[in-house]
Order: sequence, then C-alpha cells, then structure tokens
Amino acid sequence: WRPFTAFLNFGPFGLGYVMTAHFVWTYMSTLERLNHHRPYDFWIMILFGCASMVAGYGFFQLEPRFLGHNLSTFLVYVWSRYHEGLEVNMFELFNTRAELLPWFFLVQTFLLEGEIPLLDFLGIVFGHIYHHCKAVNILRAPDFVIEWYNGNNAIATSIRKKYKQISSDFELQQ
Repeated sequence: WRPFTAFLNFGPFGLGYVMTAHFVWTYMSTLERLNHHRPYDFWIMILFGCASMVAGYGFFQLEPRFLGHNLSTFLVYVWSRYHEGLEVNMFELFNTRAELLPWFFLVQTFLLEGEIPLLDFLGIVFGHIYHHCKAVNILRAPDFVIEWYNGNNAIATSIRKKYKQISSDFELQQ
C-alpha cells in the first residue's frame, strides 16, 4: 500500500500543499476527460508516471520526499503537451503558453522551497518519455486490460456504468 499512498503526500501543509493539490485535481481531471471513452489509457498514464518515479528515483539513488508533488509535475507536463499553444492565465497576473507551464512550476518550486527542484525536473522528464512513447504508439493499454474493461465481468460493467452516468461531466464544451 505504501507505493500507492506515497503519491497522496504533497508535503507539509501550507501554500505549496494547497497549490499542488489544486494542480493535481485540475490537470488530472482534464486528462481524464480526454480519455473518458478509453479510461484504461488514463490508468496506464497514471501507472506509468508512478512506476517511472519509483524506479527512477531508486535508480538515481534519490530520496523521494513528496511523490504527490512530483506526480503533479508529471501530470502538468503531459497536460501541457496535449494543449500546446493554449494561452494559460497564471493567477490572474499574466498569461503564458501551456507548453511553458511545467517550467513555470519548476521555477515556482525553486522560489518557494529554496532548493534545486531535481525531483520536479525528473517528473518533467518522465512526462516527456510518456508523451513520446504514447505519440509513437509504443505505450498503450495491454490487450488483456482492454478486453477486461469491455468484458461482461461485474467490476468492469460497474466501472463502465459509472463512467456512463458521469459522461456528460466529461464532455468538453465547445
């Protein structure tokens, strides 16, 4: 259970905590909307992000402190690649392009925490690897997951039913 709950830790409570929780909610929900017809693609994205962080931090012998914060950097990077060219308003202070957003958050972490945001940078790197693998169709949901989701088992049927109930929430307004 620890590998999963570690991604719920956004750090000590304060401004950074609230902002990170908001970013995770905002960007994760948008990414889920993009994949609502194929939720298993969303699940694979989250699994890839979490697994790459756990493995990558172990490989580089880095001490991961607040994996929820680093997952938010991963999610913001993936979101920014899907929305390249979009103007994003930053706290009603200025506008920037979506593809610059992860780098803005990297600088924000540096300014608010006063340390080099190496773990945030790795979140961006893992987000880039995910986006590239997804774009060239290397990374996709395994057939057995797709077959399970589309099958007649009780759990998959229940999940499909819940997605159908809330599908109007996922439709992007034109």
